[in-house]
Amino acid sequence: MWTSDDEAKVLYVQTHGVNDPGRSATPFFLAASAAAMECEVAIYFTMYGPQLLQRDVVDKIGPKGDRGQPLSYFIKQATDLGVRLYVCQPSLDLNDLQLEDLVDDVEMIGGAAFNDLAIRADAVVSF
Repeated sequence: MWTSDDEAKVLYVQTHGVNDPGRSATPFFLAASAAAMECEVAIYFTMYGPQLLQRDVVDKIGPKGDRGQPLSYFIKQATDLGVRLYVCQPSLDLNDLQLEDLVDDVEMIGGAAFNDLAIRADAVVSF
């Protein structure tokens, strides 16, 4: 999961989905900022969070609705800087989703792997 012992590690946890678009971009924006500061960064999507990673959703929602950048903009910004995206398998089931429904480069992990990320992170921030 974490690849370095030298870099600061920040884990963001996204629990909100498409019904709360105002909370959609913030984890990606902050994660991109942390990655630009040379931190190792991951975002974990659980509960309703996986809804935000759906291929057919990322261009349709954003923090300001139709007045700003779509969520895909913030996702690309973060992943281009090396932010890793993880999704909770039971949360995929909760939202009737499959890994194939999500944007590229999302990794599915279980509870033990999430706990390992959280324990080893220097900071854990939840949305």
